[in-house]
Amino acid sequence: MNQLSATDVWTVVAAALVLLMTPGLAFFYGGMTRVTAALNMMMMSFVSIGLVGVVWVLWGSSMSAEPGWIPGIVGSPWRDFGLGESMASGDLMAAGFSGTFAIITVALVSGAIADRTKFGSWCLFVPVWITFVYAPLAFMVWTDGGLFAADGWIGSALGETIDFAGGLVVHVNAGVAGLVLCLVLGVRRGFGKDADHRPHNLPFVMLGAALLWFGWFGFNAGAAADAAEAGLIWINTLVCPAAGMLGWLLVERLRDGHPTSLGSASGIVAGLVAITPACANVDPGWSIVLGLVSGAACCLAVGLKFRFGYDDSLDVVGLHLVAGVIGTVALGFIATDDHGRAGLFYGGGAGLLVAQVVATILTAVFTAVMTFVIAIAVKKTIGFRVTPEDEERGIDAVSHAESAYAFLSGASAYPGDRDRAAVAEHRVPDGGQGKHTAS
Repeated sequence: MNQLSATDVWTVVAAALVLLMTPGLAFFYGGMTRVTAALNMMMMSFVSIGLVGVVWVLWGSSMSAEPGWIPGIVGSPWRDFGLGESMASGDLMAAGFSGTFAIITVALVSGAIADRTKFGSWCLFVPVWITFVYAPLAFMVWTDGGLFAADGWIGSALGETIDFAGGLVVHVNAGVAGLVLCLVLGVRRGFGKDADHRPHNLPFVMLGAALLWFGWFGFNAGAAADAAEAGLIWINTLVCPAAGMLGWLLVERLRDGHPTSLGSASGIVAGLVAITPACANVDPGWSIVLGLVSGAACCLAVGLKFRFGYDDSLDVVGLHLVAGVIGTVALGFIATDDHGRAGLFYGGGAGLLVAQVVATILTAVFTAVMTFVIAIAVKKTIGFRVTPEDEERGIDAVSHAESAYAFLSGASAYPGDRDRAAVAEHRVPDGGQGKHTAS
């Protein structure tokens, strides 16, 4: 029987770290919503773990890694169905690690449609999207023979695309999908006007950002080939989000006169997103520059939704799409030749830059078209959005019969059986209805 190697142990730990990122995202997103939607927002992340976990074992992993269905585009769902082939070969770690990436990707999308989405419709969207969008894109970018791999259709013509940990597969993918969904669902009631749409629990947001940053060390360094590469990735994953936070806070200070806690958490995420595709291919000095640029750019980009009228509730587009594009395209300039193709600034010419730009554009088009088809199908069949009355009442009460916080009018105790029954059901008694306020 083969013994566990240090690499095996690290893969197990890294996969656990990446899985922790989704509950971390639940706190990050949950704190950013209004008080009557916090539980629903967190549930959209948690249910993604359940749905994608099952789909990934049954057919998702096979579609993302096994050839044999549509050459260059997606693998066969049947070749390793239920991970039977992986069981026979004793190689389940890769499937487990990759599954955690699929989970966090679709959970990221949910932030764009917060506070107005039917929970059942989300539960239908998740497995369909993972099957027809995420798994094919993971195959195209990360699997031998995939469209953007060295031996793929695009890769053989332009050279292999660099996406070490998911700039294209995770962040551009999630950002474009979020943009499509928020356009299909439309804006929330009071979008841009209702003060109750502001974040209701900023400590949750900062806790979520901390958990995301912690898990991101597994996200980026989980596939490191050796100790030197792991060290480079670790440092880049430390310094780029640190600089991203500083870049965001600097813009806030110059533009608004004060830095904010929400800005610090968002700047960290912007830097994490930007370094994801580049973590093994840039020097720490360039990571600082990349973080500063991505933090400042995302701080400016999140306001575009008010100018153009798309309701990206929790800034999935402004953070993940913008920083994902910046990090992916920047490799065309700043990639070193230590672990692959060199960028323009290191004597590699414009070849890598062209490959990165083409891959980014094709990824965005593929995701946009496929997500739109899925979203319209869900909307036309079971409906994707709650009614205006349910949205006004609060999606936590409507979808889950729960409230994130117990607000009672008057006394500190719960007088009467009626109140005790309401508390047992995690509901607010009638006497407290309408008294929820964002804090």
